[in-house]
Amino acid sequence: MPITPDQQAEIDAQRATPTQTLRATSPGAEAHLYKAHGLLDHGFVRLIDYMGDDGAIVQAARVSYGRGTKAVQNDAGLIRYLMRHWHSTPFEMCEAKFHVKLPVFVARQWIRHRTANVNEYSARYSILDREFYIPAPEHLAAQSVVNNQGRGAVLEGEEAARVLDMLKADANRAYDHYEEMLNQDGQQGLARELARMNLPANVYTQWYWKVDLHNLFHFLRLRADAHAQYEIRVYAQKMCEIVADWVPAAYAAFEDYRLGGANLSGKAIDCVRRMLKGEQVTQETSGMSAGEWREFQGVLG
Repeated sequence: MPITPDQQAEIDAQRATPTQTLRATSPGAEAHLYKAHGLLDHGFVRLIDYMGDDGAIVQAARVSYGRGTKAVQNDAGLIRYLMRHWHSTPFEMCEAKFHVKLPVFVARQWIRHRTANVNEYSARYSILDREFYIPAPEHLAAQSVVNNQGRGAVLEGEEAARVLDMLKADANRAYDHYEEMLNQDGQQGLARELARMNLPANVYTQWYWKVDLHNLFHFLRLRADAHAQYEIRVYAQKMCEIVADWVPAAYAAFEDYRLGGANLSGKAIDCVRRMLKGEQVTQETSGMSAGEWREFQGVLG
């Protein structure tokens, strides 16, 4: 289970003791504070703290750009202008801190986003729980034959059962040895910092992850994308829901220009212009590589 009864009691206690503040607050973010949103089989994400709201973005923009923003008649319009023209600094005025429980192999993808502050649960000092990510059958897929980073058809029948049995058996065997190394018949066992090295990459870890809104949007643009690995995508999608409630105007602009938009190269724009004039453009006449042309066709649908 993602959280224990003791952890849920702690969350309930935190939510039952509100404090008065003079700082800007977001009703949407307040509704999420401390709540654990369960993900995968044992994971979760929860909003621990935040700073700023849509108003903080507008406030920062009007300070930095001064009178030039007076042509924008409303805050949502200004936020859309900032997003449309890639003005990132005002979005950096907002920050969020998340508590995330996730498999180690997902954490190693996640940590590549080096624009956040991270503090991870330490297996040098504490003992990891016997919790491993085991994919649900519908997410147990073969290697894609066209994408070295992707998945192909879902495994079925005896092959799927065999793989699941191996995943479960290997994880539990490694944890059994982990426990044995920590405690050898009542004698002083192996140091925790060494015993942990035999654990598999699907064991769960936890961390606090604090990031400004500009870099959070960058993370979400990549990890909430349909091409992202499923196991990190579910975290990003849940965080999208939280951010949409926290800064609705900023998220709406992000969803429109980043998640729902597309970046076109100079060659691609030239092709669009030629197509609008009625020209029949092919990959051979486009000046693009086969991969670029395929992605361009995907954008055009």
